[in-house]
Amino acid sequence: MISQLQTALEFLLNADFESNNSLMAVSANAINSKLKDDASIAQAINAAFLIALTGEGNADYTKSINLLAHMAKSADWGNVARFYQNGLKLIVDEVNLTCEIYPNFADNLFNLASRVNSGVNLEKNHNIEELYWSVFFPEGSGILTNPEEHIDRLREYRKVVINELNPEPISDPAREILFTSNVLLTLPREVSTIEHLDLSDRDKEIIRNSAEEPQNYWYDHPIQIGVPIENNEVVYGLRGLIDALEYERSCGKASRSSRLTCLLSASVTHASLGKIAKNYLKAELTRSGGIKHLNLFVFTEADTQRILDEILVPAANNYLDIKETNGLREVFGVDGEYGRHYSFLKAISAFWAVLIQPSVRGTFKFDLDQVFPQKELLESSSGTAFDHLRTPLWGATGTDGNGEKVKLGMIAGALVNERDISKSIFTPDVQFPGSPTTPDQYIFFSKLPQALSTEAEMMARYTTSDLDGRHVCLQRVHITGGTNGILVDSLKQYRPFTPSFIGRAEDQAYILSVVNQPEPKLAYAHEAGLIMRHDKETFAQAAIKSAHTGAMIGDYVRTIYFSAYASLLTDDIYEIKSLLDPFTGCFISRIPITVAYLRFSFNAASFFSSGKKQQGLEFIKNGSSRLGHAIAFTCGENSQFKQRYEFERTGWNLYYDILQAVERALAESDDFALRMREKAQKLTANSLIQFP
Repeated sequence: MISQLQTALEFLLNADFESNNSLMAVSANAINSKLKDDASIAQAINAAFLIALTGEGNADYTKSINLLAHMAKSADWGNVARFYQNGLKLIVDEVNLTCEIYPNFADNLFNLASRVNSGVNLEKNHNIEELYWSVFFPEGSGILTNPEEHIDRLREYRKVVINELNPEPISDPAREILFTSNVLLTLPREVSTIEHLDLSDRDKEIIRNSAEEPQNYWYDHPIQIGVPIENNEVVYGLRGLIDALEYERSCGKASRSSRLTCLLSASVTHASLGKIAKNYLKAELTRSGGIKHLNLFVFTEADTQRILDEILVPAANNYLDIKETNGLREVFGVDGEYGRHYSFLKAISAFWAVLIQPSVRGTFKFDLDQVFPQKELLESSSGTAFDHLRTPLWGATGTDGNGEKVKLGMIAGALVNERDISKSIFTPDVQFPGSPTTPDQYIFFSKLPQALSTEAEMMARYTTSDLDGRHVCLQRVHITGGTNGILVDSLKQYRPFTPSFIGRAEDQAYILSVVNQPEPKLAYAHEAGLIMRHDKETFAQAAIKSAHTGAMIGDYVRTIYFSAYASLLTDDIYEIKSLLDPFTGCFISRIPITVAYLRFSFNAASFFSSGKKQQGLEFIKNGSSRLGHAIAFTCGENSQFKQRYEFERTGWNLYYDILQAVERALAESDDFALRMREKAQKLTANSLIQFP
């Protein structure tokens, strides 16, 4: 079936999109031009790969293969060229194997090739994307032509018939909920800004020296140290949280003396920045006027390691007679990919409830570019943020659309963009797109199922008898990184986590760790009206722009990792896809390597064709390394991915076993446990930021 694949790809590469030259024409020019600088070399290598994908019938095929072979021997470009060479083989192997396993995939590929080989014109055949999606992106099929039907069908599937509402729901969110968020710090945009920081000379020198270190992690829109106060997400998000509490007080929904406990993880792109993270955050928050009504804790990687060394590991030795704790050390922390700090911000609430603040019954994570629009919430949803967090749906039990028992131990809200809130808080933050406008979107068009899930799940309201939020509600699969929570009891029982190597969509990956657990299965309750205003476009444009290419690459890695994750959990990925489609499941593909390579190479070529040579160079160098690592990490029956997942599962099980043992010992007033609690409270007090 490879000839059919070549035909389909050749058609896309020869098509003109938005009046630009076709990627085939640009690629042919690239390999026939002089390689005079790094950008032209990168473009030529990518172009050679695209041409080789179309097969030996292309006049430049042999030249392309020879170019890749030549560059594979280069000291500077060997790794990049070999990444593309490997891709040619991996795609052939993957497509052939998928055709053998799934006859309908082979049929769809044959139909696609036959259609484009018949001389159709892309612009005059608006449904041709459906043929491409039937092969590469089946989750998008039919949505464009009939979105309302898909919305109704998805809502029906997500319904949960309530067996019992939570008899003891959250009653005092200020006292019973640990609010958490993550701070992502990176280097200043300009070195000169360091001089204006209210930090010691030593701290400023650490920041300067960090610039000489390799970058370990890439985040979507990290805070650039030295950014103006009005563009600092930490200042913005915490002010929003304080405003939300003051509104609750003014409405009589929280006592005048209420204080929130807010815990921040501080993750850094360069290792040494962790040394100054707390000092920097305190200085900036002080400069903004300080923080009131909050008990604000900031945890760096060093802080989490002290908890391990002084509390968790000694407790494991004492109560469980376990000396080997490497698994726990690897998973419990905040530096790393998104998955690591995301799991920490959930799991820490169990630690908090056992050793620090017994009144804590759940955690609620928000992102620092999100705020509660309290006035609009009260007007449009008849409840404030705290009212929604008091819902008895959070902790209810029920029966889902598959007839399985579920425990709604998690809660999920939604987002509205700041520019849309004047229309309604129930304005989806992701709108339905039109037809695809780039070659990449014929291969993968996640915005389409994302818009569907947003409308069907996030915007659902409990206003009808068959969806009233008391007897019948929705469970959520599509959630956002902020605006979700989990009860401590559910953490202890189900022990969910996101693998620490997941660098994107850590929120979507969290549920995967518990999909195979026995009934009642852990699920998210949809709380209609629990909506936060998303303001990132207003004040974080520079950070978002600087992280654009890294976020794109992370999206391709996400497909590789999610597909490997599903394959690890089941022999037939459709068992899991049926639960997670359309949006979360669209990243679980039958041909993940093919999809990732095609998206990567198409978009790399587009950077060059639009004159963004430096961006294209950065994209290819970083992307080939990160994507190549992800593919190697997931390859083989006993892949590194599998080994690491099982290692981390063991680590998190140990974490909860330790807390369970300590909790029992505290109930018996055990001396060792009492000493551990005292030490834990002193350690966490060191992470409390106090203001003059």
